Amino acid sequence: MTLQELLASLDTVVTEGDLQAEVVSVTEDSREVKPGSVFVAIKGEHYDGHQFVRLAQKQGAVAVVVEEGFETQDPPLGGSSSALIRVTNSRKALGVLAAKISGMPSTHLRMVGVTGTNGKTTVTHLAKSLLEAQGHHVGLLGTVGYVFGTERRVASHTTPAPVELQNMLSAMVNAGMDVAVMEVSSHALALERIAGCEFDIVVFTNLTQDHLDFHHTLDDYFQAKLRLFTECVDSGQKTCPKRALINADDERASLILQHCSIPTWTYGLHSHADIRAESVRLSMGGTEFLVNSPKGPLSINSQLVGEHNVSNMLAAIGIGLEMGMTVPMIEQAVQSVANVPGRFERINEGQPFTVVVDYAHTEDALYRLLRSAQAITKGRIITLFGCGGDRDPGKRPKMGQVAARHSDVVIVTSDNPRTENPETIVTQIEKGIQSLPPDERCPYRIITDRAEAIQAAVSEAKDGDLLLIAGKGHEDYQILGTQKIHFDDREEARKAIHRQMGSR
Repeated sequence: MTLQELLASLDTVVTEGDLQAEVVSVTEDSREVKPGSVFVAIKGEHYDGHQFVRLAQKQGAVAVVVEEGFETQDPPLGGSSSALIRVTNSRKALGVLAAKISGMPSTHLRMVGVTGTNGKTTVTHLAKSLLEAQGHHVGLLGTVGYVFGTERRVASHTTPAPVELQNMLSAMVNAGMDVAVMEVSSHALALERIAGCEFDIVVFTNLTQDHLDFHHTLDDYFQAKLRLFTECVDSGQKTCPKRALINADDERASLILQHCSIPTWTYGLHSHADIRAESVRLSMGGTEFLVNSPKGPLSINSQLVGEHNVSNMLAAIGIGLEMGMTVPMIEQAVQSVANVPGRFERINEGQPFTVVVDYAHTEDALYRLLRSAQAITKGRIITLFGCGGDRDPGKRPKMGQVAARHSDVVIVTSDNPRTENPETIVTQIEKGIQSLPPDERCPYRIITDRAEAIQAAVSEAKDGDLLLIAGKGHEDYQILGTQKIHFDDREEARKAIHRQMGSR
């Protein structure tokens, strides 16, 4: 592909230099530049790629892409054999160019994108299971990992960076996948990671406070999510049917409906939604409910637990219906899904109490988890959780309040403290607990070491109790300072249970 052919995918560019050069790769990492590469200079949080333009040129880049406001240096940047390309938004250009050099893979796949604060992982896993039951070959990109065919990769981000994403989608096409199901994070939308992708089915699960260390305000956070429904679904490159699925139980549903550029279905439990759950019965063994839908009624019997998972299942059912699945096929496929890693994952080592590991790491997710627990538990609810360091500190006292209000015992501990002092984080959580009147909060303990905290929580549990270990879910690591060490809540819970049972 020539540089001129590659650049045709961009809306507006100003160019200097030879546009007939052959292009072999696109990258934003100057260390990966080789003869024939196009280097795209991105201004990041810690580094500005424009500082490495000279290096990229010396390493044989056939072109460098810079933003219009970037000042040329002396001697002029265009003085080398590399072409100089000026664009208004180099992040967006990176995604578009990466898609073009990879063969526009999203045009060869049915693309399903799921965004929202909570529920993305469960919805995407459910959707993958449903569509595979229909006979599709489905690739999955999300928090728990990147999966297609026999390929399994550890997730670097919820949504991969542009070059990695397009390479992954291209690999899916080459591996025979016909559907890609993706979690689409607010970071990915704000940072243009999915530029160059066109989605066919998009889902909004909910929006609650999170990531305000990055977005600063809740409205900015919402505006990032909204872009999936306004900018990423209707580029005209594809002719297949389009559909947006929107959680009508969320207060921002009406705003998305106003701005969405494709046909919509709403779903929900507490609303007059197009896809609506009724007669919900919750138990520790699973969930039963009826569904009214545009394609007829469904009767759902699922192994997934909790009202929040009813909402997640409704979203996945909507995806299945839009993809042409029959009602019996959906009913059977939903029933076959046992669990999603780290999402209300039960740890059963023969103990006389229930232990659940869950990823709930926001105020709303913790509240929904505890509300579901209250509906299915006769004994006490013991909640163990912490909050991540170097992340939105505003949610810490709020999570403390939620846990103390809706539990019988709370143990506050570390999550991923990163470069923050763990004691500072737990103190901020404790302030939220202590702000409640004594008759509105349960007893609590602070045990900063997470392994010790899990052991203490298991020791506290009695017959019939429910222990919730929240915050990390599927993660098999803990970030202390700048180091990532092995740590898995599920492993620690099993070890603690065996120690406790051995002492009885």
